[in-house]
Amino acid sequence: MGITERREKEKKEMRGLILETAMKLFLEEGFENVSLRRIADKIEYSPATIYLYFKDKDEILYALHNEGFEKLYALQQTTLDIKDPLKRLWKQGELYINFGLENPEYYNLMFIMRSPAKKICEENQWETGLRSYGFLKDNVSECMEAGLMPMAEVEIATFSFWAHVHGVVSLIIRERCVIIPEEFLPHIIKGSFDFMMEVFKKK
Repeated sequence: MGITERREKEKKEMRGLILETAMKLFLEEGFENVSLRRIADKIEYSPATIYLYFKDKDEILYALHNEGFEKLYALQQTTLDIKDPLKRLWKQGELYINFGLENPEYYNLMFIMRSPAKKICEENQWETGLRSYGFLKDNVSECMEAGLMPMAEVEIATFSFWAHVHGVVSLIIRERCVIIPEEFLPHIIKGSFDFMMEVFKKK
């Protein structure tokens, strides 16, 4: 490996270390309570080192959000070969739930932890998040146009679908389902989602 390649590898590793450390601190201590100095102390480098990679902690949070939404969008893309839009929508919901349960740190950061998401949206930096939501919205619209779902405001129907799958993930990763035996949870998750999809179907 040459000097240039080694330096690029080291830069990538340092950036990854900063993001990994920041994610843990944001989740444990709250975004508003974490400073760049706090992150620097944790990785045992000076704050100046972090400024070589990110201008502020908002940019770090955006990078973490972006990583999470890229992962989610990549999963959504795997449903494109499903021709039936309702079956595709069902698969999207299943993948969304699995993503949240398998990546609780990312999910907390993306959808549960308080963050300056409004500021990011105002600066037109929310492209990956909007792209993921738009993919779902287009699928819902296609279901309606195909007569597989009742005609309604697409925005409302999309939000309703998202609210259900988000609720399922949030209840579980925030440990709000203690009244349900753990071995029964998979049945509850699948059953509740199947029930919701039946409600969505056009009779």
